[in-house]
Amino acid sequence: MTGKRYAGENYAPRTRRHARAVVRSFYEYHRDMHGRPLLNPFPKAKRADDEHLNAHHNPMHAYRHPRRAPYQPKEPRRIPRGIPDQAFNELFAAPPSHRDRALVAFYISAGPRASELLGVSRDRVSPGDQTIGVIRKGSRALQWVPASSDAFVWLRLYQQQIRPQPLDGPGEPLWWTLRRPIRPLSYDAARMVFTRANKTLGANWTLHDLRHSAAKRMVRDPELSLTDVQWVLGHLHISTTEQYLEPAEDEVVANVLAHHARQAAEPVKPVMPAPGYRSEVLQTLLGPAALGGGPA
Repeated sequence: MTGKRYAGENYAPRTRRHARAVVRSFYEYHRDMHGRPLLNPFPKAKRADDEHLNAHHNPMHAYRHPRRAPYQPKEPRRIPRGIPDQAFNELFAAPPSHRDRALVAFYISAGPRASELLGVSRDRVSPGDQTIGVIRKGSRALQWVPASSDAFVWLRLYQQQIRPQPLDGPGEPLWWTLRRPIRPLSYDAARMVFTRANKTLGANWTLHDLRHSAAKRMVRDPELSLTDVQWVLGHLHISTTEQYLEPAEDEVVANVLAHHARQAAEPVKPVMPAPGYRSEVLQTLLGPAALGGGPA
């Protein structure tokens, strides 16, 4: 169950709207030319502005949700996919360099988006405060988020690995390619590193799954409030953070199986007779073992 996805979830909402428009045009053409089908399964929305809704969305405002057209199927709600602990340990050991392990450590402990972490410069790293400064994707505001001490250890090992480096100024990017000519590490390059690790492990995890995993780990900590997690992840609405409270299917199955194992390991409790019943009558009906006695 881990790693499975339903069809179409990797496409952006704009791409899915375009696909519906193409299918709608197909049915309209056949209805005009051949008279069939009598009803278009993908009719246009009732309001004209719903066709391009959220096309120029302001990230500081909530998304508008139009009413679905008749016969239009409802899109399934995706539960954020986290990486189990054992799979994460294997994933962390797969990359060959200190840079890649430092990236994974920051993703799993601070929970930034992939582009936010790759955009960190050298002057926005504070090992003493154990924080890094990221530019948030929506608001473009600078926010200092905490990370684990292990992440800064791997970062230091990576910085020693790439020295001597000519571009060592405070405003220079933090992440660089390991192959020459040295250039800033792009999102596509980081994704390819992750793809090679997936190929080695036979998995299909993504960089954004690390953000989901960090969020799930934080919401499980009873010492962290949901508003704390919301601030760290940079969510505008707390309802976005609440989606991490819902467990995934594999997590529910594992928890229920563990429950059954605990139930099977518990000793059988003897039946306590109710007042007014004689023990010899219960032994005849239920057997001596039911009352905690020895064999008959």
